[in-house]
This record gives sequence, C-alpha cells and structure tokens, in this order.
Amino acid sequence: MHEFSIIHSLLDLCEENAKANDAKKVLKVEIKIGKLSGVEPHLLKMAFETFKEKTICEEADLIMHIQDIIINCHSCFSESKLDKNEFLCPLCGSSDVSTIDGEEMYLMRLEME
Repeated sequence: MHEFSIIHSLLDLCEENAKANDAKKVLKVEIKIGKLSGVEPHLLKMAFETFKEKTICEEADLIMHIQDIIINCHSCFSESKLDKNEFLCPLCGSSDVSTIDGEEMYLMRLEME
C-alpha cells in the first residue's frame, strides 16, 4: 500500500514547513488528489489518522480535494472535464487529447499554530 509511504513523506513535509515557520503544531493539512494519481483517498485518510500520532500533525485534520480529469483537445482546441477514463474529447470525439489536470497529488495549504 503506497499510501503509507505517501503519508510519511507528507508528514515530513509538514514538519519541515512547521519548523521553517516556527510553528508548534499543524492544525489542518489540505491536499489535492487527482483522480489519475493512483492514490486511494480513503486509504490515504486511514494512513494519515494512523501515522499522525506523536507528530506535529497529531491534532491536524486532513482535507482532501479530489481533482477531476481535465483534458485539452488538439483537434477542436477545447478544454473539457472527463467523467470517466475514456480519453476522447466529449465535444468532437477526437482522441488527440492531452491531460491538463487530474494526474498529481500535492500539498495545497497548511494551517499552523
């Protein structure tokens, strides 16, 4: 389960940011998870709740924003949201598309005290 290693990295990043800002604790960790990132949000939440104990994030809430898949069509030059993993332009049906958003996971914001 790679969610465990992701949470370890996230907690390390929170620790680094807290130290850099002279914070005593982290109250909120806000992340963005793309639907194509390969991360299972419910497993990530479970891992966060498990591994945050005795860290600077012990009292923190994990807020997850799930990012839809956004594509750019090179045929009709439109930008569209995909409702399923079918990489065809919903406007013109072209398969000549590239992904703009929805593939990554990143830390958006920390609330610290």
